[in-house]
Amino acid sequence: MNVLAIGDTHLPFENKHYLSFCKQTQKKYKCSLTVHVGDLVDNHAISYHEHDPDGYSPYHEMLQADKSLAKWFKAFPKLKLCKGNHDMLAKRKGRTNGIPNRIIKNFRDVWNLPKGWQFEWSYEINNVLYQHGDANSGLYPHAQACKNNRQSTVIGHCHSVAGVNWSANNKDMIFGLSTGCGIDRMKYAFWYGKDFKFKPILSCGVILENGRVPILVPMKI
Repeated sequence: MNVLAIGDTHLPFENKHYLSFCKQTQKKYKCSLTVHVGDLVDNHAISYHEHDPDGYSPYHEMLQADKSLAKWFKAFPKLKLCKGNHDMLAKRKGRTNGIPNRIIKNFRDVWNLPKGWQFEWSYEINNVLYQHGDANSGLYPHAQACKNNRQSTVIGHCHSVAGVNWSANNKDMIFGLSTGCGIDRMKYAFWYGKDFKFKPILSCGVILENGRVPILVPMKI
């Protein structure tokens, strides 16, 4: 079983070529299973950070995200989606304002996820753990994640980090893979990073041979 690991997309602020790149990668490596590591949508207009006053309202941002989602749903009718911190913003906002979960519409219903899409915090496939990874940071968050989890781990979240790191002891050898992302850094939702030294890396990951061989696939710019 070969697995395609898609990075953060932050719809509707994704790179316009990222979807076709992921499909091409899936076909090239004959991936029979697809995992999205989270932050499917951005929710910029309801985030805890500064909002662009010239940007979309929360409602109109959702409409734009719906247009992007329709293309992803068609391209990947079956997919395992990890819960990302941006995906969970509505629930977090409700908690901040004292609104119980019972009143808040769940993520699947808000975005009309297809029946073939799962939505969980993490997945374990062939002894490899897939999660969003927002508990990890720094230059090598994927190395930190695999050591903390004591198993091979695939994460996203850190847009400017992509690659594979191995760790071995007398018992076994495990890897951490950071997928990079699929965002368009020129969109206003990412202007906060315009002065950052390190820029987002457009890429995805593939895990081959039943979880034994991880590869980072960069997208041609």
